[in-house]
Amino acid sequence: MIPQKILGCLLALSAIASAPSARADDWPARPVHVIVAFAPGSTPDLLARMVSERLAQRLGKPVIVDNKPGASGNIGTDAVAKAAPDGYTLGVTISGPLAANTLLFKRLPYDPQTDIAPLTIAATQPSVLVVSPAMGAADMPALLARLRGNQGRFNYASMGTGSISHLAMAAVAARSGADIVHVPYPGSGQAVTSLLAGDTQVAVLPAAAVMPHVRAGKLKALAVATAKRSAILPDLPTLAESGLPDIQADAWMGFIAPAGTPEAILVRLQGDISQIVKSDEIRQKLQAQLMEPVGGTAAEFRATLQSDLARWQPVIRKNGIALD
Repeated sequence: MIPQKILGCLLALSAIASAPSARADDWPARPVHVIVAFAPGSTPDLLARMVSERLAQRLGKPVIVDNKPGASGNIGTDAVAKAAPDGYTLGVTISGPLAANTLLFKRLPYDPQTDIAPLTIAATQPSVLVVSPAMGAADMPALLARLRGNQGRFNYASMGTGSISHLAMAAVAARSGADIVHVPYPGSGQAVTSLLAGDTQVAVLPAAAVMPHVRAGKLKALAVATAKRSAILPDLPTLAESGLPDIQADAWMGFIAPAGTPEAILVRLQGDISQIVKSDEIRQKLQAQLMEPVGGTAAEFRATLQSDLARWQPVIRKNGIALD
């Protein structure tokens, strides 16, 4: 017969061991919060609100979007990393805070490898290389010839130092042998304004930011920075087709959770979010914003992060890019 004191200890340990699964079984019992690491109106914010509305219907509880922008997405991502791993805090972020920022900052307040549980890349948006019509470049070869023949005379805009638009153009300059002056801006809106005003002449920016101006004839789109042609912009060649291989600047957005969140909750969320973004209704809404649904697995999410790190590390080191 087990002594009462030992039996009590065993029962306590059993209760602790079974607590996560019990919470998973009861989840959700209250509203779920989705922290967006960028400002209201940004592409990650639009995605988060589209998905959260449908996720609330599936969970039977409110799903509330909270914006925590700042520090290149680090503030909001850190809030997710430090939240209780109970399934009541999720996040929406992009490549930077999970990959490139580990190279750009000397120290992050979180470790993407150990503090974050990737759920799914929900959607992606092609980045488009655009030029001012005044450049007179009908295609990428013409643009590169113009840049090489006028070293240091032209400027390119980006959404900020270390952003994917900066890294993509730095890679274009390095691969093509062109010297182009970088002019960083706080976001895509300001970068586009600089192109329209003639302060800058070239940029790689998200499709939603530039395609309305391309259609209006105010900018010229020359290529997409994707591995293959975009389904939503099929007439634009890739940079690889234009002689600049392995420059991929997919503006993907993914859902994350704090590491340690019960596996049953992670699996359900990954499945629900993937089904939501692939539904006809949300697919149409995404396409209206020039985004494409993804809805992949957590393993595919991790593989994308590793690919992003491998792609941008040499660009960041060669150009000495740092954010602190």
